[in-house]
Amino acid sequence: MPVPVPRQRAIPAVESGQAQAAAPTVGGPSAEEAPRKDDTVEHTHNPGATGTAHTQLTLLLIEDDPGGSTVLPELLDWAGKPIRVRTARNLTEAERLLTDDVHCILLDLTLPAPGRGDDSDELAVLKHVLELAPRHAVLALTASGDAERGAEAVRVGAQDYLLRDELDGRLLSRAIRYAVERKRSDSAERRLAEGRVRAQENRRLERGLLPTPLLEGSPLRFAARYRPGRSRALLGGDFYDVVRTADGTVHAMIGDVCGHGPDEAALGVELRIAWRALTLAGLCGDELLSTLQQVLEHERADDEIFATLCTVDIAPDGRRAGLCLAGHPSPLLARPGRSAQLLPYDNNGPALGLLSGARWPRMQVELGAEWSLMLYTDGLIEGRVGEGRERLGQDGMVSMVRRQIAEGLRGEALLGAAVNEVRNLNGGELTDDVAVLLLDRVG
Repeated sequence: MPVPVPRQRAIPAVESGQAQAAAPTVGGPSAEEAPRKDDTVEHTHNPGATGTAHTQLTLLLIEDDPGGSTVLPELLDWAGKPIRVRTARNLTEAERLLTDDVHCILLDLTLPAPGRGDDSDELAVLKHVLELAPRHAVLALTASGDAERGAEAVRVGAQDYLLRDELDGRLLSRAIRYAVERKRSDSAERRLAEGRVRAQENRRLERGLLPTPLLEGSPLRFAARYRPGRSRALLGGDFYDVVRTADGTVHAMIGDVCGHGPDEAALGVELRIAWRALTLAGLCGDELLSTLQQVLEHERADDEIFATLCTVDIAPDGRRAGLCLAGHPSPLLARPGRSAQLLPYDNNGPALGLLSGARWPRMQVELGAEWSLMLYTDGLIEGRVGEGRERLGQDGMVSMVRRQIAEGLRGEALLGAAVNEVRNLNGGELTDDVAVLLLDRVG
């Protein structure tokens, strides 16, 4: 809760270094002279932004004194410059005068709240102003001897309160400056806290959306690496999954929705979940991809959005597999005593969402008794090599992995080394999402 400025005795104008003549009535433009909100094309000042110490302060006084306008002493900002003052006789005028160059509001708590004919809530007018001006500092002005009401105003949301007979220049100037800085600090702290909460919620959500492989009962070993292209994100447009069906077949999938924003990430999650459900329901190959295309066409926000996909179904004995490619790079197969090489990609079908009625042939490939199969998205191969325009490409990726395998890297260590080397070759973080998964079978 903000702490009120300590009450001080009234300081005569002479003692405060001001001439007694410097106690004018409210000096800003009247309600009729002040600029209207709709007359201003652009406002460059934000009351909640930093740097207010270098901007001339403006005070909006909202009061309804039947005996005449409240007399305010001369008010000075941080640099000793006069604080501009506007006055409004009611909340309707105040709303019209509340332009972006107003930093602080001095509100008379005796002002009647709009639409209220009773006194059941003594702070109704303050609550209305706080709703009207949530980004502005507010000082509550109350009658002498009514400090309890002022303290309650601070509890409700005002930055401070002042007693009417203490409107001395030095005290009021300081109260305005403190209220503006306190409001700025509170707003910055609130935005920071809200940002942290949103970040935590996003991390929990994105972490929960990442797949948990279903490989119980399979002898295959699984490893994966995921690096989204969005800054501070956990999830991008790339997606992958691995499940083992009741007949012992292990199904693996990796895909990439074009783009790498939150919408693409959401669509990738939908496609992954749909793939798992369809796979567990017994669909495979062309029938599975055709159904996924229908899902994408229904869920995408734009007709130009598409997704590439690679699916592999490994036979229960682990020695052979079926491969379907939908505009996606072919997996890399590594076996003892042989150079790592890409699986055939001659029958690569179109990406999902490009051609209505497309077909995706399923190719049969031999794996052997012992092997490592790496599935990846194009983020791994499209990073730059050095400062030029050259990209790593599939050939560069194959050479890199061959060298790392020759160095004895396997499993998690191999994937970590591959992703880190690609990043280093790029000279920094990759702009595209990167997903890589590895399945190993030890003979």
